[in-house]
Amino acid sequence: MHAPIVARTALRTTLRRGATFEAASKRSFSSSQLVRSGDHGHHPEGPYHNLPFKVHGRKIPFVIPFSIFFLVPFLTPFGMAALAM
Repeated sequence: MHAPIVARTALRTTLRRGATFEAASKRSFSSSQLVRSGDHGHHPEGPYHNLPFKVHGRKIPFVIPFSIFFLVPFLTPFGMAALAM
C-alpha cells in the first residue's frame, strides 16, 4: 500500500534535483597510491591487539588495576553503610 507513495516521492525528489538514480549510483571511488600500497598503517591483528591498553607484559598484572577500578565503586556504599551504623 505504501510502496507507490514511496516510489512517487522518490521519483519526485530525483526529478526535482535533476539527477536520476542511475547517475547517482555511478560514483567512482578511488584511493591514493599510498593507501593502496602494502601494509601502510596496518595494525596488528589478533586477541588483545584491539584494546587501547596493554594486557600482557605489564609490570603490574592487569587484574590488579582492573579489580580496583570495579571493586572500589561497588564496595563504597557498603563501607558507608557500615560506618553509619
